[in-house]
Amino acid sequence: MTNLLWVAAGGAIGASLRHLANLAGLRLMGTTFPWSTLFVNVLGSLIMGFFIAWMTKRTGTPPELRLFIATGILGGFTTFSAFSLDLANMIERGAMGSAFSNILASVVISLAAVFIGLWFGRSFL
Repeated sequence: MTNLLWVAAGGAIGASLRHLANLAGLRLMGTTFPWSTLFVNVLGSLIMGFFIAWMTKRTGTPPELRLFIATGILGGFTTFSAFSLDLANMIERGAMGSAFSNILASVVISLAAVFIGLWFGRSFL
């Protein structure tokens, strides 16, 4: 239960930061391109990579810190950071087929799921 609280606390922070980034992006860049989403995804992935590398170099880092920052804050900020870390792990292991399959499946299936959800919501609600 304590681990769940660490994730929830971090998630609230990450989701709030994402909301603020979206508001700033809309004000600064407008709506012609999803700049704030791109910014959040790239920044979240950069921080995820740095944080995981830092954690693996340090001994004695409490596992709650990873839950709070990686799963909570960065997960709430962007799930793309977790997706990026999964892909980096596959590529580093040499599992290129799995990595590219994951990219293709994640993008295509998620995009299809959004369209199905839109169709379902527009048709039946």
